[in-house]
Amino acid sequence: MTVRCPVCQFVGPPKSDAGGSLKCSNTSCGVGLKVCQNQLQYGACNQAVLASEAAESLCRYCRLNRVVPNLNDPVRLKQWKLLEAAKHRTLAAMEEAGFPVPPSNDDKGPMLYFEFKDDLNGPVTTGHLNGCITIYLKEADSVFREVNRVEFGEAQRTLIGHFRHELGHYFWDRVVAPGPISQFRSVFGDETNPTYATAQAKYYSDGPLPRWQLSFVSAYASMHPWEDFAETFGLYQDIHAVLTTNSHFNASDADLTDLDAMVKGYRELGIFVNELNRDMGLQDLVPEVFNDTITGKLRFIHSLRSI
Repeated sequence: MTVRCPVCQFVGPPKSDAGGSLKCSNTSCGVGLKVCQNQLQYGACNQAVLASEAAESLCRYCRLNRVVPNLNDPVRLKQWKLLEAAKHRTLAAMEEAGFPVPPSNDDKGPMLYFEFKDDLNGPVTTGHLNGCITIYLKEADSVFREVNRVEFGEAQRTLIGHFRHELGHYFWDRVVAPGPISQFRSVFGDETNPTYATAQAKYYSDGPLPRWQLSFVSAYASMHPWEDFAETFGLYQDIHAVLTTNSHFNASDADLTDLDAMVKGYRELGIFVNELNRDMGLQDLVPEVFNDTITGKLRFIHSLRSI
């Protein structure tokens, strides 16, 4: 069994002593660990729990779940496990990029939690509100997701993409609204004029702004500054995660403290991987067009990191 240590982030099989206790196999760490209950019961988690957290059976990522579907239903269990895997990977990469999940005793802003819902009790909309990220369970169905991707004209629609977008809304509430709001407005526009409801109605009646590619990372980003921020936040997470993985396999190293170097590395890698994907008839890894406006928005998000 492979687990991720919550202290040093090392991923590997834990060591077991003569008494059966587990500890991190990273020799420079060696902290005592427990296997998350969601892994033991459902095979749905690779994040370990600190042995010192005697009262906790779930890892800190799984403890963020407030609503899960009926896990006795094999179809819903499969869908939830796909969502959980995407959530774990997204959160781990996001924290590595400098956007940590707040501790449970934090009082500086809305707390983060997740609700994974089916539609047995009525329609479900994927979205974010006051720290709660709701994901419609059917998004884990690849056919449902592809139909919606085509219908809404999205270059990409993935589970990880959903999480990154909604986490962008969460971090806007937590970091931007109480902080650099004037800087945000100078880059993304005034979120109060027009109102979100007005902008949303106009978008769905008239479509995206003409030539939106010149100023926005996606058509949806052109709807309102909140969506622009969330879409750009998601792109920033894409860039950091892809470059980190690329570096891990020793393909090349990008300076992840330098936004310009990150964009340059991502564009160059994107050209290469896009061509590989086209060889296989797959969607482009990097559909975005980068210019000074897009880079300026990414730079604002880069400035929000806590590392």
